[in-house]
This record gives sequence, structure tokens and C-alpha cells, in this order.
Amino acid sequence: MPPFTLSLLQPFWRRLRIYALTTVGCAWLYSTIYQESFARDLVYAACVVAIVQCLVAGGRYTLAYQRRRQGRNDADGLQKWPGWQWMLPWMVVSVVIGYFAGIRIGDILLGIRYTPITAAHNAHTMIISISVALMPTGFLTYVFYTRNRMAAIELRAETAQRTAAESQLKLLESQLEPHMLFNTLANLRVLIGHDSLRAQGMLDHLIGFLRSTLAASRTGSHTLAEEFARISDYLALMQIRMGPRLKIQLDLPEPLSAYQVPPLLLQPLVENAIKHGLEPKVSGGRVLVTAERQAGHLVLTVRDTGVGLDAQAHHGARFGLPQVRERLFTLYGEAGSLALQPAPNNDGGTLAVITLPCSRSNEK
Repeated sequence: MPPFTLSLLQPFWRRLRIYALTTVGCAWLYSTIYQESFARDLVYAACVVAIVQCLVAGGRYTLAYQRRRQGRNDADGLQKWPGWQWMLPWMVVSVVIGYFAGIRIGDILLGIRYTPITAAHNAHTMIISISVALMPTGFLTYVFYTRNRMAAIELRAETAQRTAAESQLKLLESQLEPHMLFNTLANLRVLIGHDSLRAQGMLDHLIGFLRSTLAASRTGSHTLAEEFARISDYLALMQIRMGPRLKIQLDLPEPLSAYQVPPLLLQPLVENAIKHGLEPKVSGGRVLVTAERQAGHLVLTVRDTGVGLDAQAHHGARFGLPQVRERLFTLYGEAGSLALQPAPNNDGGTLAVITLPCSRSNEK
């Protein structure tokens, strides 16, 4: 459950303002038509508007619930709307009941001795009063209808955006896997003729990497421990290829290992660190992948001691970073981000930082 903030009350205050303006408008109209006291008519109008809106809202939810139980949806796809063919008659019934009940409650509040309404008001007066009450009722009901229709349209747009993000992940996987696989197989072919033991080790790590990749492709998220295991297999493959030129350090604190993260999140960053940072550097260097929690956020970093961002422009564009940024924005909005910057100390290289919100499910 999200923390309580004043923003959660905005829909309530917005609706309360609309009801208040409706009550004042009805009272002014009644007092103008009948040349009566505005304060007196304000009490009656408040009672009538409150009862009518309660009846309309209750009927709306009840009718919509019955239609959902019958498996019927209106043409606009609104889950809380039973359709105008049901609401128009119910609005008339609600106004008639609310008018007589509101007048009676107003009499009690004002201390007026009860007299039958039919004796105190002729038919012409009642028709005018009920007609006046129907106008704000129809207006408020239409406002509810339009707002819920807009909400339904936004929901469909969000669903389409989520589907597009999932398709984008599949496309990214289809690009990354052959990209890494062809490079590994090319190196494996060379090693088979020169160093069969290293070739066998590379093949074992490749099998482990492909197994974890297949498992990750079947789910929308997995644990951070599984993400690090996948990166470990990938870096082990690269270490066999690069030999002592590549040094690896993975730092995943145990309390963070169960955190859920999107699959294929760190691999593009690690692959770029190897390809654009360390491979162009004759002496090689180190790749450090870490996870930590900072101020309610999960921070994942990929640091290399390679040639740095300035020199990487000569080695081609980085692979997969726009897709990672778009996935983070789709899944987390402004709370998820990817930053790429020069490493902060004298070792040089590049630092990639992913920031994710820590959800409550992860904290259990």
C-alpha cells in the first residue's frame, strides 16, 4: 500500500468542490425562482443533492456489478459503467426519491413542522423543482462517465506500451544472444586446435550461460542472484578468451540477492565494458560489477578500467544502451535510470550506473 500523502485526497477534494458548487447553484436557482431565502434553500439543496448523488452512485456500481457478473461490457470498455440505457431511468428515479427525502430532512434540520409535501407544493412547483434537480444530476453523471472513459483509454495505452516493452526485450535478446554466441564460437574454434583444455572450459561456461539465458527468457523478472550468475558465466567465457588481460570482480551482498530485477539488465553493460573498454587496451584491465542499496534505491554498477569514454568513440557505438534506458523508463518511470560516466578515480575507464526503486515485495 503506498504511503499516505495529500495527493491521495485530490480526487475527494475535487469531487467535493463539484458537489459544493452544484449545491450553491441549485440553492441560488430555487431562491430566484420562488423568491425565497437563499440560506433556507441552501439547506434543502444540500440535502437533495447529497441524497440524489448517493442514490446515483450506489445504483451505478450495483448495475455495473450485475453486468460484469453476466459477462457483459459496454461499448467503451468501462468497468464501472452500466450503460446509458440503465443510468437514464435510474437518474430520474434517484432525483424523485432524493427530492422528497431531501425536503423532509431539510424540514427537520430547519425545525419546520412536517406537512405533507403534496399539500405544501402544487404539481407545478414539484415539476419545476425536480427538473432543476435533474440538470446537475445529469451533469455530474456525464462528468463521471467522461473521466472513466478517459481512464479506460489510458489503461489501454499503458497495456499497449507494456506489450511494446516486452516485445522490445525479445528483440534485444534476439540481437544480443547471436552477437555474443558468434564471438564465443569463433574463439572456441581457434582454441580447439591450440588449447583443448581451455576450449573445454569455455564450452562448459557457454552451456551454463545458454541454460540461464533460456530460463530468463521465460519470465518477466528474476532474482539479482540469477542475474549475477548469468554475468559470471559470460565473464568466465570472456576471461578464457582474453586470458590474464581480464580481471573480474563481482560484489553482491547476500541481503540483496533475492531482489527481483528485469532479465538481461546487466549483460549489455558488461559486454560494452569488454568490447569498448578493455579489448582496445593492450594491457587489458578489470571489470567490477556491484550491487548496493542507497536511500531506498537499488544501485547496480558496472565499472571497467579500460580506455575510457573519450577513446571509445573510435571503437564503434555502444550496443543495447538505448533499449536498456527505454525498458527502465517503461517499467519504473522516472524512478529507473541508466547513467554512463567516466570512472571517478585515477584508474580510468567507464562507470555505468543503473538505479531502480526498492519495491515493498523486495523488502520482505
